[in-house]
Amino acid sequence: MDLLIDNLDGQGALDYTSAIEAESAPRIRRRLNTPAEMEVSLIGDSSAFLVPMAGARVALVRADGSAVFTGYLPAAPEPEYLGWGEHPVFRYQLHAVGDEFLLDRKQLPGRAPFIHRPAGNVLRELANELLPGAFDLSAIQDLDVLASVHCDAQREWSKHAAEIALRARASYRAHDDRIVFAPVGAVAHDLSEGSPDFDPAALKLRSNGVCLNDVAVTGRMEPKCYVHDYFLADGLTRYFGLSHAPFTTYGAFLLDEEYKAPLSPLYWTLGDVTGAISVSGGKLNVSGGQGDGLTTLSFVEKVELGGGILLQHGEVTFSGASDGVLGGLYPGAISAAGCLAGFRISPSGSQSTIRALLNGAATGTTVTTVAGHRYALATRIYSAQIFRSREIFHSSVHGAGNGRGGDSLAGDVRVVLELRDINPSDPATLAAPSTVLYDGVIAGAPGWCVYAPVNAISLHCSLTFTRARRMSEAEVRSAVPNGGYRTRLVGDFADGCECAVTNGPEVAFYAEYVPVLNEKIVVRYRSRGRSLARVQDPASIATLAHGSDDGVRAAIRAVELPAPRTSADCENAALALLDDGGATWSGEYSCWSDALPAATGDLWPGDTLAVDLPSRAASFSAVVREVLIEVADLETDLSRYRIDFANEAAGPLAFATAGAQLSTPPEISATTETAGNICIADLPAAEVTAVTSTTVTIDAGVDPPAGGGFEVRRSDSVWGAEGDRNLVGRVTTRTFTVTRISREVDLYLRQYDASTPRRYSRYSTALHVDYPL
Repeated sequence: MDLLIDNLDGQGALDYTSAIEAESAPRIRRRLNTPAEMEVSLIGDSSAFLVPMAGARVALVRADGSAVFTGYLPAAPEPEYLGWGEHPVFRYQLHAVGDEFLLDRKQLPGRAPFIHRPAGNVLRELANELLPGAFDLSAIQDLDVLASVHCDAQREWSKHAAEIALRARASYRAHDDRIVFAPVGAVAHDLSEGSPDFDPAALKLRSNGVCLNDVAVTGRMEPKCYVHDYFLADGLTRYFGLSHAPFTTYGAFLLDEEYKAPLSPLYWTLGDVTGAISVSGGKLNVSGGQGDGLTTLSFVEKVELGGGILLQHGEVTFSGASDGVLGGLYPGAISAAGCLAGFRISPSGSQSTIRALLNGAATGTTVTTVAGHRYALATRIYSAQIFRSREIFHSSVHGAGNGRGGDSLAGDVRVVLELRDINPSDPATLAAPSTVLYDGVIAGAPGWCVYAPVNAISLHCSLTFTRARRMSEAEVRSAVPNGGYRTRLVGDFADGCECAVTNGPEVAFYAEYVPVLNEKIVVRYRSRGRSLARVQDPASIATLAHGSDDGVRAAIRAVELPAPRTSADCENAALALLDDGGATWSGEYSCWSDALPAATGDLWPGDTLAVDLPSRAASFSAVVREVLIEVADLETDLSRYRIDFANEAAGPLAFATAGAQLSTPPEISATTETAGNICIADLPAAEVTAVTSTTVTIDAGVDPPAGGGFEVRRSDSVWGAEGDRNLVGRVTTRTFTVTRISREVDLYLRQYDASTPRRYSRYSTALHVDYPL
């Protein structure tokens, strides 16, 4: 082997092999999803010896040219004085880290979270953002699509890479100017006592025989009940208390662009060959366009149409008759005909008109622009489905590309398109109410859309800012006597909004927008609670049961990564943990490099070992976690390998967990046979349709299941055929009436089917009525 060090001084890589201390051979440590390390001692005993510098490139290369280690020196080695010969003699202890050093010493730029992107695509983007072209990225596989990846500029690239690898059950390494990202087990080897090179004395094997067949998983706070609160205004009250604490992701900015600098490719994709779109004077200026879908500015990430989202497309000033779409959401390619929701700008003489654009068709009120006026355009998205996909969880059974979960979730979306006409010569218009151009529900809306503030067919305008952020998920609507319902805009008064949702929790109307006498108000949102699931494996329990032992082997895990966002996610996480709930096996094996149990020329963390040891009653598959290499003979490339391995029962590869603190053991929510099939659809569309002094009439929103019905209770508990304590009744019609005996009424609904035992909705719909008697 040759030790080559390039001090980046223009001399190229120098051969330091002869300076390696004989009694301290190089040691290389490779760990799963962690930068590799190498330690080597050099003896400097001549004036020609060049002390390696901080940042020097280090490579240990075999005779055939393959590299055992490549990396860099984070710091210059400290000299240790050994004595005097013809010259002073010093020892230099070198500690080098892998090629990730180049990426880790750079700070990740601020950028929007990656949304609905393949894991490998995210890793590739992060490497290119820091050092474009520095690494060969062709060996990075895409693997699973991750719901979102947030990049913390204070964390190193290698930490992000390790987290992405964990979520995809993959392994990464940066070696020899190349980044490899592949599923765990992409390379397989055999460790068999039938091999002629097998050394039984070099094997240490551990197994405690413990298994898991009853796993409870806790995750993040999740959206639970579909809550609908109903109020009747008295003409004076501004504050209306909510029946539950709303689930919210309020305040998280996805995008905040002031156009004070050139457009950043970390936020924007510019499709403009004519130079019609430019930034100057703190504005995005658009002058002309090549045609529909050809001159565009779009956000680099997709927007997830879940929960509450506020898209502020800026204050627009028109300088001439214009044609195009502003603030468009597109499920596919950018085009006016393919626009899910946006603002259609059309020429009208020397001015322009603005209309709502829904599913490619202009609709609703037409606003004609006035020269010199500014037009604040905004889109509000409300969806009871807060997340539009489930998280993905892996195991040895469900590896990369085949995880549990990850499925898309259908959902209806309410879209509100609003406009404010600001006259610079009339300060009162700065706080004037917005004009709603469209307020309606798009059934079965796509989960993700491309957001393009500009699609210039021939636009002549400027925009002052663009923002996208999470807003309150609470949807507030009201209807004056003998009138239809309209959406009340929730947000800041200065933005033309009418009310705010506070931590009370309550809805607070601004003084200018107090509901009138007998105005009906309905507030829709999701309640919040801890996500939780408990799953058992009955087959394993039955196998282990004997005598007084019921066979249950239980554990509670607080899963931190991948983060379970809902109870359904917790269920999938528990199933993945049960996949690997068998006996734990781990061990280490030592051998010479010419007797490696390797199908290829080398062995890396993330490779699998098919362990076959009949004499020890051990036959299992394990994953290499660490490889320690000690070079024994530089001339012959002979090295001693120590291979640490374990199966996923001993150490899960796709989870970061912690001990969970629960006051009481959770109830069993599913078994491995029933998980994923224990719940039927929720009732998000259930509504109160009429209220009298003695009755409440309810429309469940769907017809009852065949042979099933709707269960109505006074509290969100004791669901099932056996519980009658808080039961109001079970009905088999879509519309039904229940008795009202007080001013405030709380009713909880779930549907059930005809199966035995009955299957119920996972989440309840809570109907809260606060009407005078």
